[in-house]
Amino acid sequence: MPDASAPTFTPPPTAPGVSVPDRPTVDGLEERWAAAWAEQGTYRFDRTAERGDIYSIDTPPPTVSGSLHVGHVFSYTHTDVVARFQRMRGKSVFYPMGWDDNGLPTERRVQNYFGVRCDPNLPYDPGFVPPAQAPKNDRDFLQISRRNFVELCERLTAEDEQVFESLWRRLGLSVDWSHTYSTISATARATAQRAFLRNLARGEAYAAEAPTLWDTTFRTAVAQAELEDRDREGAYHRIGFARTEDPTGAGPVFIETTRPELIPAVVALVAHPDDERYQPLFGSTVRSPLFGVEVPVLAHRLAEPEKGSGIAMICTFGDVTDVTWWRELQLPTRAVIGFDGRLTRETPEWIAGGPGATLWESLAGATVHTAKERIVAALAESGDLVGEPKKISHPVKFYEKGDRPLEIVTTRQWYLRNGGRDAGLREELLARGAELQWSPEHMKHRYDHWVSGLNGDWLVSRQRFFGVPFPVWYPLDADGSPVFDAPILPEESALPVDPAAEPAPGFAETSRGVPGGFTADPDVMDTWATSSLTPQLAGGWERDEDLFSRVYPMDLRPQGQDIIRTWLFSTVVRAHLENGGLPWRRAALSGWILDPDRKKMSKSKGNVVTPLGLLEEFGSDAVRYWAATARLGTDAAFDTGQMKIGRRLAMKLLNASKFVLGLGVERGDVADPTAVTHPLDVSVLTGLAGVVRSATEAFERYDHATALNVTERFFWTFCDDWVELVKDRAYATRGEEGAASARATAAIALRTLLRLLAPFLPYAAEEVWSWWQDGSVHTSAWPTVADLGPDRSGEATGDVLAAAGEVLTVLRKVKSEAKVSQKTALGEAVVSGPAATVRAAAAAEDDLLAATRAASIRWVGTTPSDGGESGALTATAEIAATD
Repeated sequence: MPDASAPTFTPPPTAPGVSVPDRPTVDGLEERWAAAWAEQGTYRFDRTAERGDIYSIDTPPPTVSGSLHVGHVFSYTHTDVVARFQRMRGKSVFYPMGWDDNGLPTERRVQNYFGVRCDPNLPYDPGFVPPAQAPKNDRDFLQISRRNFVELCERLTAEDEQVFESLWRRLGLSVDWSHTYSTISATARATAQRAFLRNLARGEAYAAEAPTLWDTTFRTAVAQAELEDRDREGAYHRIGFARTEDPTGAGPVFIETTRPELIPAVVALVAHPDDERYQPLFGSTVRSPLFGVEVPVLAHRLAEPEKGSGIAMICTFGDVTDVTWWRELQLPTRAVIGFDGRLTRETPEWIAGGPGATLWESLAGATVHTAKERIVAALAESGDLVGEPKKISHPVKFYEKGDRPLEIVTTRQWYLRNGGRDAGLREELLARGAELQWSPEHMKHRYDHWVSGLNGDWLVSRQRFFGVPFPVWYPLDADGSPVFDAPILPEESALPVDPAAEPAPGFAETSRGVPGGFTADPDVMDTWATSSLTPQLAGGWERDEDLFSRVYPMDLRPQGQDIIRTWLFSTVVRAHLENGGLPWRRAALSGWILDPDRKKMSKSKGNVVTPLGLLEEFGSDAVRYWAATARLGTDAAFDTGQMKIGRRLAMKLLNASKFVLGLGVERGDVADPTAVTHPLDVSVLTGLAGVVRSATEAFERYDHATALNVTERFFWTFCDDWVELVKDRAYATRGEEGAASARATAAIALRTLLRLLAPFLPYAAEEVWSWWQDGSVHTSAWPTVADLGPDRSGEATGDVLAAAGEVLTVLRKVKSEAKVSQKTALGEAVVSGPAATVRAAAAAEDDLLAATRAASIRWVGTTPSDGGESGALTATAEIAATD
């Protein structure tokens, strides 16, 4: 960068038609240009364009449940730079924005914001007004009807969406805001219900009564993709099961378990078939301690001989392995934990009348934690507990948004086939992953690992309120029980429907819930079941077929790496089943933002940073610069230092452009590359051609960080060296030809650099463009090598710009070491160094003499025989005068 003590050069007034502020600043650019882009329709999608001229993006719909954080800014900036590049390459960019506003996060926010809870059994109150302030204690929250609750959800999400849009506009996302959608709108509900009905008709969707992972806090089923393991403190309890027959006096069979509270639910003991210790027991029975329930001892390959005592109890259900054993060994179901996470209040039939019936009275309705304490105490008293529990730390499954370990309960749920139980479908979905282009490529392994490891179909139903209802009713028999195998379905033309509020086709509302009448399916769809249809929803599937044919399959799915198993995979599943192909051609995966402790930022951890303050402090271009320096798939540290660098770059673009335009560049000037004749200027265009080539190739392989890096490095060289060297010549002090060459170079370089930087610094680039060009830089053509004229790299010896910049640096150093002003004149300067570098620098001798105020320069080129072909330039000079 230029020496702070370098002389200040004051150019003459700019050419007619060029309008440059006296004091350019990045402050306030967001408000002015965001409004101008909206008014002028700068980013409007041209829906008349042919498919080959369209670039469509399946933009992630952020969850509307609070506030955006800096991680959103990070990844959405990555998408936006791609959209801007493709638009400048001549594509009509379909870049919609969606809002993922249904599901549990929204419900939790509404509950806490208004201080309410939903009770679907309550009647609708059309005059309901929520509390002015939420109670501090959630026990005092107001119970309201489902419809009232949904209305509050819609009200709050509408407010949040306005805030989100305002922030996205300030960040400079080049979204076409006429193409927005929400995942709970009537359009979204119709789309999701239509897809479901078709899945159901093809046998891809089905309902089943089965063991289900269940969050007892939120009272809802949880899918495999929403699980996470968390380490929890626990303990192994060594417990004896008495043999039903023990003629040899061998004594109890000991198991070791972390869940003694599930002894009432035991249905078998299991060991590995090759475990010699237990082979004599296979086929016999034992009795559960405390409760005396007789259960068989069985063999199964999933039993682990080296874990605990090598023999385990199978309960219905303690974990997912219990489910596998239960299914494959065809065992009975003895569930003791209810939907609320408490032991059932009624005494189970297999315990009633037995030795544990009295004990059960103390367990009925107890939490899992309390039940464990009481059963362990009873085991210790009965002598069935051997020794003290052995403390351990082990992974326990949680719902990703939950605070309590999951239980497994038997429920009736809806499923969508995803290859988890169908090897053929699994292979088809793996093949889809192979068809998809991945950026970065290694992310494909995460997809393959997930699909290959699926152990069940996709559970798509949830026991919530604010979501897309399943479009299903059931007839009630004479006893008032639902006939599940004869569902009542609507016509597609009637969608969307809300079975909880609308009668089934062919019935009156008065028939709801009465024998011979109907009842509604009570569940809503998992939020991913709607979000997995974003390409169809945004693209107008079955709603605007002309649009859909132009944008689908989409070109890009940008998203976070942590939702490959949920959003990416589920979207592939839906497109494969409904459209017979991929929903997009490429997936671009952003990395994570890390806090100062190198931990992933997330709302659940409470370590996120909200972006508005950053945008106000540093400016949107600066925050975008920080985000764009990170490559796809690479985690990046939250770094305000990088934002400061980005702000300085944006300011430099304004100030350097002001000077360059002061060289006599005219409004609308595109300049003729053939007017560039001076070796230094030729070197600028040659170097710039290399930058254009590298940046374009980087963007084409979705490496925006490299495109920014090569452009930024050249920009600083252009400002620090060429601008300093050309000041004297540009004003015809040494003839018109040299001045014309400088002016043409200035115009060509500035137009090129502004377009190269526009995707990253949209506000600063647009501001400068407006000073001397018509239209928007963002709808101008991306620069090409051909714009810079024919390849003339052979006309100069080496890189004149780089070599002259080195000489400028070493002669400045001479003055600094002499402790004189940079305005000080020099006598003869002697510059020595590698011959090739010296020859290149000598081609710009006239500009160097003017810039350094040297009387003359003697060039000394060294060769390998001198030991100097490689190495830096050196210089000596006499100080001719001082200020």
